[in-house]
Amino acid sequence: MNKGFKNLKKKAITLTLAFALSLSTITLAFADSSKVVTLGANLKPEQKQQMLKYFGVNENEAVVLEVNNAEERKYLQGVAGEEQLGKITISCSYVEPTSKGNGINVKTANLTWVTSSMIATTLSTAGVENANVIAAAPFAVSGTGALTGVMKAFEDATGKALPEDKKELATEELVTTGDLGDAIGQDKATGVINDIKSEIVKNGTSDTAQIAETINNITNNYNVNLTDAQFKQIEALMSKISQQDYDYNKIKDTLSNVSNNVDQNLQQLGESVKSSGIFDSISNWFGNLFKGSNDLGILETTNDELLGKDAKINATDEKAVNLPSTEEVEGFFAKITNWFSNLFNSNNEKANTESTTPSEPVSKDSETTQPKNATTENSNDSNTNDANNTPETSLETPSQENTQGSEIPPAQ
Repeated sequence: MNKGFKNLKKKAITLTLAFALSLSTITLAFADSSKVVTLGANLKPEQKQQMLKYFGVNENEAVVLEVNNAEERKYLQGVAGEEQLGKITISCSYVEPTSKGNGINVKTANLTWVTSSMIATTLSTAGVENANVIAAAPFAVSGTGALTGVMKAFEDATGKALPEDKKELATEELVTTGDLGDAIGQDKATGVINDIKSEIVKNGTSDTAQIAETINNITNNYNVNLTDAQFKQIEALMSKISQQDYDYNKIKDTLSNVSNNVDQNLQQLGESVKSSGIFDSISNWFGNLFKGSNDLGILETTNDELLGKDAKINATDEKAVNLPSTEEVEGFFAKITNWFSNLFNSNNEKANTESTTPSEPVSKDSETTQPKNATTENSNDSNTNDANNTPETSLETPSQENTQGSEIPPAQ
């Protein structure tokens, strides 16, 4: 009876694993059909292949589109200067629409002027509610063209066009935040713009005087003194946002996550962080307590080693930055395999023990001890693609970190 029960148990485990694997295959097949990659038109062929490998995508597994400078200028023209517009497009993106309630999760690599939080909050302005997004380049670029590629990829992945006026507002918000970031820092600028927008949308504020009061309150929380020009730029942006039909309940998770990320970053820098009201604090605490962790999806499949050890990696969720190395992943699966092996070996040993007569005791010396797997340390000696050595003078727009040489090539 025991033997029959054990065989039945093994069959049940096997069927369960097979069913789980079949479900995961179906889920992955469904998800892959809605993933879209955009590549900068001015990348070299080998750099395009490098970015696909970085995303962990084969060309036949996702839709691959190209983004050129003309598409960038469509939304940046009039809100960005010529030095920000540039003449080439390098930034790439990978977009995966997600289920309701997941919010917007963003990871960036080698972008110097925009951050993951900047892209996340501006995407909420564009009309995106739930998506996993990666924006990256094979070498350091400003990233002004990243938002254009992300919006294009999201539209293609969902089959639904984002409102043109909201896409223009998102681009204006990105430039406004970037300009302010040049003066007060990226994190603080992102927090200021994000929190002002959050208050405007949540309270349905449209009155000019109330918008101005909101700007003053938020900037005071961040200990920021705006110039007249900065104040007018933000006021004009928020006035336009107040005229839109945003549903705060659909974007509040993204806006809250951005605000929390900014607070954490500022605390690490030793900056003064705003203090929220007691009721907001309690609400956020309970919300985080009962909210499950986000499905980061594609953010956890990037091969960061391909971009080199000096690549600037940034994400709205720190779990997408501190990813395990290939060796660690292999070690994890080795432990799982050993666990199953030990489980069945243990069952076999128990069966042998039960079948042994009392006159023939089992010696302890017959037990086998499984060796522990040694932990493999990460190695920084991984080979990098030749594209990593591409001169940083060919940026899509000049960044503050790269000001030498002619960064914007002459018009073709």
